[in-house]
Amino acid sequence: MNRRITIKILALDIETLYLTAGVWGVWGVNVGLEQLFDNGKVLCWAAKWIGKRDMFYGEHRDLDFLQRIHALLDEADAVLTYNGKRFDVPMLNREFLKAGMSPPSPYKQIDLLETMKKQFKFPSNKLQHVSSELGIGSKTKHEGFSLWTKCEAGDPKAWELMERYNKQDVRLLEKLYNKTKAWTVGHPNQNTHGKNGVCPVCGGKHLQSRGTYKTATGIYPRLQCVSCGKWSRGRFTLVEKTIRPNILVEAAI
Repeated sequence: MNRRITIKILALDIETLYLTAGVWGVWGVNVGLEQLFDNGKVLCWAAKWIGKRDMFYGEHRDLDFLQRIHALLDEADAVLTYNGKRFDVPMLNREFLKAGMSPPSPYKQIDLLETMKKQFKFPSNKLQHVSSELGIGSKTKHEGFSLWTKCEAGDPKAWELMERYNKQDVRLLEKLYNKTKAWTVGHPNQNTHGKNGVCPVCGGKHLQSRGTYKTATGIYPRLQCVSCGKWSRGRFTLVEKTIRPNILVEAAI
C-alpha cells in the first residue's frame, strides 16, 4: 500500500510551553498583556513521513531545533495534523518569524480534527477519545501539568516522557489517517502529483465504476477505490458532445 503514495505527507505534532502571568485570582480571570511574563514557546516537535518508519524529533534546547522542522516542512507536499491549522502550524510559523527565517515552501494542510467534526458525531473530538473509539491505540499517559514544569526545569526523566508522549501522538495521527482516509476533508489529489486515473487519496489503481455522478454540464462515471473506499468521479463525461448542449438547456430550465 505504501508504494502507491506519491504525495509526501508529513505527520506532525508539537508540544508548547505554558504562558506565565501575574494574577490575583484563579476564577474568571482576564489576563492583560501587561501581566504576561512569558508568552510561551514550542517546547518540542515530532514528525514522520506517512508510510515510512523513521520518526523525527526535536527539542527547543537543540541548536538546530527550528532548522530541522523547517527543512521537513519545506520538503512536504502536505502536512497532517490534529487541530494543526489553528495551533501547530501557526505556532511554528511564529517561531520561524521570530528567528528571522523565511517561510517553508507552500504545502497543503490535512487537519484530521476538521474531518472528525464534519464527517462524524463522536461524543468528544479529542484525539484520545477518537483513537480509543476506533481501537487504534491510546495517548501516552503522564502526570499532567507538572510534566511541563519539570521539562522547563531540565528534568531528564521528564524530557524522556515528553518525547514518548509527543512521538506517540504522531503514531496515533498516522493510524487515524489510515483509518479515515476515505472520509478525509481537504486531501490533496494524487492525480495532480504525477499520476492519472488513480484514487485521489491513496493513489490506488483499482477503481470500481459504480453508478454515475451528474453535474449541470455532464454525467461522469462514479468510482470507488478498492483499497481505501474513497469515492471519486471519472475525468471524462459519459455524454457525447453532440448532445451535451441539450443538457445545458435542461439545466437552465
